[in-house]
Amino acid sequence: MFDIGFAELLVIGVVALLVIGPERLPQTVRTAALWLNRIRRGFNDIKQEIQQELHNDAVMRELRQTGDQLKNDAESIGRDIKTSTDELNQSIEQSAAADGPTAEKRAE
Repeated sequence: MFDIGFAELLVIGVVALLVIGPERLPQTVRTAALWLNRIRRGFNDIKQEIQQELHNDAVMRELRQTGDQLKNDAESIGRDIKTSTDELNQSIEQSAAADGPTAEKRAE
């Protein structure tokens, strides 16, 4: 992450020992480690939330596409049914028109 080698860590440790002192150095290292772990945990939580949001967005996009597809299919089926009923009505009307004069003759 920071590309720090052993030599750099040794220099940081010696400077910390001189500045902080040998009595408070262990407590300071513990405190720094706790803060580093908290920051790392916070970044991991944020990363998980972002991944979850991206997953939710993908699922919502998929649901919208499926809904649009179902809507188009339903409209297509509705048009087909309407066309079929119109054709059937025309057939019935033509059939009734052709049988109409014979039906009137039978009634007389």
